[in-house]
Amino acid sequence: MDELKNARESINKIDKEMAELFCQRMNAVEKIAQYKKERGLPILDSAREEEVIIKNSAYVEDETLRSYYVNFLRNNMEISRNYQNMLNSGLRVAFSGVEGAFAQVAAEKIFENCNSVPYDSFKSAYEAVLKGECDCVLLPLENSYNGDVGQVMDIAFFGSLYINGVYDIAVTQNLLTKKGVSVDDVKEVISHPQALGQCAGFIKRMGYSISESSNTAVAAKFVAESDRNDIAAIGSEKAAEIYGLEIAERAINDSNSNTTRFAVFSRVAKNSNEKDKQFIMMFTVKNESGCLGSALSVIGENGFNLRALKSRPTKELIWDYYFYAEGEGNINTPKGEKMIKDLLKVCSHVKVVGSYEKEISL
Repeated sequence: MDELKNARESINKIDKEMAELFCQRMNAVEKIAQYKKERGLPILDSAREEEVIIKNSAYVEDETLRSYYVNFLRNNMEISRNYQNMLNSGLRVAFSGVEGAFAQVAAEKIFENCNSVPYDSFKSAYEAVLKGECDCVLLPLENSYNGDVGQVMDIAFFGSLYINGVYDIAVTQNLLTKKGVSVDDVKEVISHPQALGQCAGFIKRMGYSISESSNTAVAAKFVAESDRNDIAAIGSEKAAEIYGLEIAERAINDSNSNTTRFAVFSRVAKNSNEKDKQFIMMFTVKNESGCLGSALSVIGENGFNLRALKSRPTKELIWDYYFYAEGEGNINTPKGEKMIKDLLKVCSHVKVVGSYEKEISL
């Protein structure tokens, strides 16, 4: 009996110590939640969690106990995530469009329990973060089928927000109609130019005329409120649900791998991380012979690889361009600092918009 009593007393003592450590741990979790909120980072980081489990489980030498300790760690992480989600449940994420836009669908995939806030343009959504109305903004960078979103690149070049994460979201376009309207009844389709381009083959086969809208969800709202029964919108399933439309035809995009890359912009850059493997940079070269070639050489000579290089007019001077570059490598290193320093010798302006570990597919 004394043995049982002693064992229970030992457990009680350990539980008390664990309670104190638990409170310390949750205080640290709270700081992490605040850090992620300020920088527009998602709560879940699966790669980081697995890394911690592998590292920390090695501290338990008893193989029988190790599997139980792994479960203990997983439970701790789930508790930490839930606490962070509670703390950041009021995270305000700006997006361009109205309720049901693909950007809203993406925002709610990236940030659990977020408050997604619609704005009427990319610019106004971006400025909402600058003004402090929202914590971060989710904007599209590129579609795998229809190419770049140049307007967002321009906003990033002239703006002051940082990109702390890039996400690939599979996009399924649907033909949305009023109830009782079939695909054969439709004469005209309305949507954002990108969506119309992604579904060009289907539209041509059906013989529909097209009209452009500022957003896929705006198009869905227009169709729902219209008196006409010969029009349809191209948009998301969520938009159909919100505006009471039917999906007359699913997955009408020409490519099965239709994907849009979204970037999260926030006011604060995340701290440099040795795991960062990608970066986005913008620069303008001096108006001198060979300067662009010299800039590209500088990037390569410092051990960095460019996966994308695109030019856009600055719109300030005629025939004046800036370059949008996506690179591979950790720019937050002495090598990266040297590259920036060398670039400034041949460039009139260099701006690192953000760095991140890798693109995340959702």
